[in-house]
Amino acid sequence: MNLSAKPLPSARSYAALSIIAAVMTIALKFGAYFLTGSVGLLSDAFESIVNLVAALAAFWALSYASKPPDIEHTFGHSKAEYFSSALEGVLILVAAGSIAVAAGQRLFHPQPIEQAGLGLGLALVATAINGGVAWILLQASRRLRSIAIRADAHHLLTDVWTSIGVVVGIGLVSITGWDVLDPIVALLVAANIVWAGVKLLRETGAGLLDAAIPEAEHQEILLIMSEYESQGIQFHAMRTRVAGTDRFVSFHVLVPGAWTVQRGHDLCESIEQAISLALPGTDVTTHLEPAEDPISWDDVKLS
Repeated sequence: MNLSAKPLPSARSYAALSIIAAVMTIALKFGAYFLTGSVGLLSDAFESIVNLVAALAAFWALSYASKPPDIEHTFGHSKAEYFSSALEGVLILVAAGSIAVAAGQRLFHPQPIEQAGLGLGLALVATAINGGVAWILLQASRRLRSIAIRADAHHLLTDVWTSIGVVVGIGLVSITGWDVLDPIVALLVAANIVWAGVKLLRETGAGLLDAAIPEAEHQEILLIMSEYESQGIQFHAMRTRVAGTDRFVSFHVLVPGAWTVQRGHDLCESIEQAISLALPGTDVTTHLEPAEDPISWDDVKLS
């Protein structure tokens, strides 16, 4: 064991990083808007405000989700992450609506863009910050299996593409002199943001409805079971669900009725440990049954 190894950052640390990035990009993007008067940059700045609110919500949710199980929440608090992702999805849609309203007004009353070069420079710096933080969050979300961090990362990536679209739009306005391109780009940005918000809300809904674990993880469990099935052990009634960073797996283990309680217990412990090692953070529950008893097969329909 390497005692000098530093502990890996927690999920809350990444949420804090997102908060810092949001504050910095808000300042940069509003500065770019005030310099240029571009409604596209204004829409981009609004989305960064959503980023900040979402990051604050993620920080709270991750703090709450990290609490250990208690009497009222015996399965833990990991589902708190879905409150964060749901709020972020709603805020994304609200931001899209605000952008569409502002762009719609400017569409009928175009205004020239001023100091485009300096404004674009600030916007590009903000985009680079968001892109870097989004990449860091994506890597962390895979390691931590956190929907709150993943939602924040995807939202930041949406912001990056939004900013790129706005920059291209302003560049085209500067080249062509067609001021109407600015609100048109902002409307396209709003449509893109709506799509991102809808996808996030759908994923949140799946989590709140106790969706099963990913297929790849399901196959890993079946592979482990197959090793025991070759020894004559049978399984059925497997149920799985995901709750934030936690995985819950339960199934019935059918063994010869002549086995002792100790032998059956040892087998179940071995199976549970094998699954937990293959899928860290998974809570595994087994139910031992005699294979010869017809009652043991009454719940086979759950398989």
